[in-house]
Amino acid sequence: MEKNDFSDANMLRIKAEEQLKENRQKKSIPEVDIDAKKLLHELQVHQIELEMQNEELREAYETAEAALKKYTLLYDLSPLAYFTLDKEGNICELNFTGAELLQERRFSLVDSNFKLYVSEGSKSVFDNFIRAVYTSYAKESCEILLGYNNKSLCSVYMEGVVTEDDQKCLLSVVEISKFKSQSNP
Repeated sequence: MEKNDFSDANMLRIKAEEQLKENRQKKSIPEVDIDAKKLLHELQVHQIELEMQNEELREAYETAEAALKKYTLLYDLSPLAYFTLDKEGNICELNFTGAELLQERRFSLVDSNFKLYVSEGSKSVFDNFIRAVYTSYAKESCEILLGYNNKSLCSVYMEGVVTEDDQKCLLSVVEISKFKSQSNP
C-alpha cells in the first residue's frame, strides 16, 4: 500500500477527488440541480478528506504507542540503573533498577537529591563528577560508594552526560561491588 502524507491539503484534495470519482462510478447519482450537485460534491470530498486524516492519525497513534512500549522496556526495565539529574543533583527521573539500587520506592526518590545516597567518603568525588559533567559537556565517569544513614549499600561505576536541550545529566549507574570483591581476594 502506498504511504501518503495527508498533511498537504492539495494532495489530500486530489486523492479525495479521485476516491469520490471511483465511488460515483460504482453507483450512479441521480441528476439534480447544479448548485446542489456542487454542494454535495464538496461535502463528499470533505468527508473523504476527514476520513483519510483520521486514518493517518490512527496510524500515528499506533506508532506512538509502539514507541512508548519500546521505551518502557528499554528504560524502565533495563538491568542498568538510569537517573536524570538536574544541576544540583536532584533526581528528576529514574528507572526501577535505580530505585532498587538505592533501596527505596521509585516515586519517593523523585525530587530527592542523589547526593543523599552517596557515602560521606565519596561525596567529594560525586561533587567533582557533577561539576565536570556540567563544565565539559562531555561524557564523564567515576566510581563511588553509595550509602546513607550509616548503612553502606554498594560500590558503583557511573557515567553521565548533559543534554543540550534541557541541561539535565543523564546518568547510568552499575553496581561493581561483586567485581571488586572478586578482584581483591
